[in-house]
Amino acid sequence: MIESYCLHIIILIIIYSILAVSFNIQLGYGKLFNLAHVAMFGIGAYTSALLTVDMGMPYIIGLICGGLAAVIFILLIGIPALQLRGDYFAIATLGFAEIIRLVSHNERWLTHGQFGISNIVRPEIFWISFSSYESFTVFALIFLLFTYLIMERLIKSPFGRVLKGIRENETAAMNLGKNTFKFKLQTMMICSFFAGLAGSLYAHYIQYISPKDFGITPLISVLVMVVLGGMGNNKGSILGAAILILIPELLRFSGMSSDIYGPVRQLIIGLLLIVLIIIRPQGLLGEKRFIHESEAEHNA
Repeated sequence: MIESYCLHIIILIIIYSILAVSFNIQLGYGKLFNLAHVAMFGIGAYTSALLTVDMGMPYIIGLICGGLAAVIFILLIGIPALQLRGDYFAIATLGFAEIIRLVSHNERWLTHGQFGISNIVRPEIFWISFSSYESFTVFALIFLLFTYLIMERLIKSPFGRVLKGIRENETAAMNLGKNTFKFKLQTMMICSFFAGLAGSLYAHYIQYISPKDFGITPLISVLVMVVLGGMGNNKGSILGAAILILIPELLRFSGMSSDIYGPVRQLIIGLLLIVLIIIRPQGLLGEKRFIHESEAEHNA
């Protein structure tokens, strides 16, 4: 029982690490405050669940279609939203995310509405079943490793260097002949694909999803994971995911009632962020540029 519980926590950390790493590429490297990212997580989950539960398709089809569906939706969202900058871009993507949540909540004919989708099967690929905790841990870990390697390769490539240049000074990048709109849109599409994959993993692990799983609370959690670990560092996003999932689980052993558990959890996370902002504003494993900026400000 204890071993199964520990593996359950590890699986959740892995799934949210994939989501946090893909969000970090946009926020930490591209300076894209895309608040529709968790909605892409939900689209991947719903697409995979509907294809396998309602249409009886194999899991591998649901997995791939979940990622592709997230890419299509972010393409529809990104083209108009990227006409805006800064806070306006964030508000626009948040609005699109809320539209997606409302559709999933109200359109019962399509998404089963507020009742969600249950009886989602565990993954099975080429007659290999991943129904046990041990096998699913290995399965999810492979996806995390794949995501991490792809994202690291992306950042170290010429594409990643241009993305960093856009983050530092978009006007200068445009003057150098870079199509910043295209680079930002491609970044959102790549990251949304991995968010969709993470959503598929989540749906087929939990075996039940509903609109509340992809609302504002999960969005805040993923944002905190990236900020806590350090923007611009993929290892930091994984560390942030681990911390943010482990803290609530440790509180469960305190014996407090469920009515108190929620507020205390939010209070601890809030205090943790405040302390971190004061002591280490770049995050636990923030990118080196933040350290240099902090030192320069201190010396000044």
